[in-house]
Amino acid sequence: MNRKRLAAVTEMASAAVFVLVIVALIVFSFSGQPAGFVAAAAAGDSVTTLNASDTDQASAIPQGTDIAGAERLQVGLSPNGVGENASGPSWQDTPEQQTAQPLPQNLTRLYEIANPGVVNVGVIVQEGPTIGEGVGSGFVFDDQGHIVTNNHVIAGARQVIVTYSTGEQTFATVVGRDPDTDLAVILVEDMPEGITPLVLGDLSSVRVGDWVVAIGSPFGLGSSMTAGIVSAVGRTIPAGAVPFGIPEAIQTDAAINPGNSGGPLLNMEGEVIGVNAQIITASERTGSAGVGFAIPVNIVRRIVPALIETGSYQHPYLGIEGTSLNLLLAEANDLPVQQGVYVDRVVPGGPASQVGMRGSTDSVPFDGLSVPVGGDVIVQADGQPVNNYTELLSIIESHQPGDELALTILRNGRRQEVTVELAPRPTGATS
Repeated sequence: MNRKRLAAVTEMASAAVFVLVIVALIVFSFSGQPAGFVAAAAAGDSVTTLNASDTDQASAIPQGTDIAGAERLQVGLSPNGVGENASGPSWQDTPEQQTAQPLPQNLTRLYEIANPGVVNVGVIVQEGPTIGEGVGSGFVFDDQGHIVTNNHVIAGARQVIVTYSTGEQTFATVVGRDPDTDLAVILVEDMPEGITPLVLGDLSSVRVGDWVVAIGSPFGLGSSMTAGIVSAVGRTIPAGAVPFGIPEAIQTDAAINPGNSGGPLLNMEGEVIGVNAQIITASERTGSAGVGFAIPVNIVRRIVPALIETGSYQHPYLGIEGTSLNLLLAEANDLPVQQGVYVDRVVPGGPASQVGMRGSTDSVPFDGLSVPVGGDVIVQADGQPVNNYTELLSIIESHQPGDELALTILRNGRRQEVTVELAPRPTGATS
């Protein structure tokens, strides 16, 4: 290993300090007195209570230094924080698309069309002796009364109350939840006249720079709309309640704040391209910094029908812990590539373990970092190149438990082919 060359990339290990916020607003009271906002926490963190004058926040994402500053992620298991850049959908520009898009002029009309399909989701929750009222958002999925929201909005709710754009209210029941993608479906029996389902868009048409709007209930202010652009695609974000990652998330600078959780991110056609879920802020004392994340519509299309039919969704599971390959890992392992997924640990008894996949066998200390060595590197899955963790997770998620997944791996610099039978994702798995 060339330590001089490694020294040139050690700055990759320094992690920026930021706070991930699950954007539901919950105000707790004890004996009738306000006790502040409580935020659902990021994966692995505990619930944090803040002063009522502050925005609800989650604990800071730990700064990972065990894999050369790269995010520590579990394929089908867990990220240790907001993910990486991925290639995202591919397309080819037409001459007209090569010019900058103008500021949209008909936002008023878009709002008039979409807002009737957006609702305020109020919840009554209890933590021990403390009773609280929570506020989130949602959107009408079909004309049978199914409404999509975030799992963290309704998790633990004793009662769910939907408020329409007309001001009318009704009770709702929870029909399905998927903590692994932070999605949930609630059901109302009757909807007021004029309340119509929103149309789902196409993730493959989403481009960085596209104008988007978010409609929801920031800080409980229902039917609020903000506008911005798509800042990035192909992000991986933590699910929040469980140690799993959500791939292909959309990043936007449209203002998203506590209470926006579960509301739609819309394109300029008024189509849902994502479900607003999280924001990043610079500290626990600041609000939206223009870095928000929405669960992509392709996940909504896959998960929501299953939640309506069965109440849950069974995800496939590979059973490894790893991270996107980077220069430091490549140097430490004398690898001929810098793209792929490095396998740091194989979960005993899991699908990857059953076909003999290998995790790290040792580590190399360098400037306070522990760089793992000896693990397999996944470079292809289903015949498709795997450049990073997000791409591998997306391929896995396109399968069902019991499906076979063909993998191409590098072991000691040599390519090998293995075929893994994916298993159902274990409930409560943390490693």
